[in-house]
Amino acid sequence: MNAPAPAAEISIVAIIADLPAAQWDALTGGNPFLCHAFLAALQESGCATQRTGWQAQFITLWQDDQLIGALPLYLKRHSYGEYVFDWAWAEAYERQGLDYYPKLLCAVPFSPITGLRALGATAGVRATLIQAALQMAQQLEVSSLHCLFPDEMQVREFQQAGMMLRQGVQFHWQNPGYADFDAYLAAMNNDKRKKIKQERRRVRDAGISFTHHTGQNITSAHWAFFVRCYDSTYIQHRSTPYLNLDFFQRIGITMPDNVLLIIAWRDGQPIASALNIYTPDTLYGRYWGALEYHPGLHFETCYYQTIEFCIAEKIAVFEGGAQGEHKIARGFLPVTTWSAHWLAHPRFSRAVEDFLARETEGMSRYTDELNEHNPFKQLPSD
Repeated sequence: MNAPAPAAEISIVAIIADLPAAQWDALTGGNPFLCHAFLAALQESGCATQRTGWQAQFITLWQDDQLIGALPLYLKRHSYGEYVFDWAWAEAYERQGLDYYPKLLCAVPFSPITGLRALGATAGVRATLIQAALQMAQQLEVSSLHCLFPDEMQVREFQQAGMMLRQGVQFHWQNPGYADFDAYLAAMNNDKRKKIKQERRRVRDAGISFTHHTGQNITSAHWAFFVRCYDSTYIQHRSTPYLNLDFFQRIGITMPDNVLLIIAWRDGQPIASALNIYTPDTLYGRYWGALEYHPGLHFETCYYQTIEFCIAEKIAVFEGGAQGEHKIARGFLPVTTWSAHWLAHPRFSRAVEDFLARETEGMSRYTDELNEHNPFKQLPSD
């Protein structure tokens, strides 16, 4: 007679380096932002730690010595670096003399990237992880639990667990199999095609050229220059950078096959740079910065150079990151994103539920209006 399978056990882990990398990565579906190396780089560089307000409380599910489920969870003492804004909720709590922080957050720090959040091969494993997160929120007596950017399947699993859904929008570029950039432009209406050509011509006329760097071809000097650009962007907006040189160098070493660095040059000197993370199927635009201003430089560095890379590598989707209606004119289309929320306080929970119902209706109308202004003769997916 066969012995029964051992029951799965929950364990809370604060340092991802303590978990087996291969077993963790087997659960992630190949998403580079969920991989062990990326999350470890965030912790080991000091970017996402208790000191910066990201106290890891990773929920893990084990059967014998095998990791069969995981959920990246953080105890947060602020709402920075999330891209789903709940500042108004925090202010409402404060006006009533209540504490909104700390809260629990299931997300990838500083990364508005849709993907898996409850990592497990079966619906039962994922349900166990979600329930464990809700139970932790109640045991810790935090104000709330939030899950940011779950994919379409998992957002329904969070909803089934009793969490409220919030709708957002991003702008993604789709590649139906363009032969080259000219073929991509040919799919657009004449006005938008003409404007893109004019933008690209201004950059060329300014004597600016570009180099693409991937994998081991990214040197320490490249990273140092990129961080100068990255930091300058935050300084211009009077804010503090979330990430540091140590983090970028770590992902360059540990996940080189996922990194694309684009550098703009003028008169033999680098003047701007953009960092992208990619897989064979999807490219994610992340950060950029420039040391000089030139008309069209941002669009060329962040969009047109990257689109050319996607076409050459046959990458199907280019996710343009958070916000940015200006991306529509460059061929990016609105895509719905989701988040899931649970609030402990019954009255505030009801108020947020009413707010989300109104917001969702408005977001649906907004997305429809955006689609009406797309620049294509025929949508790439049609």
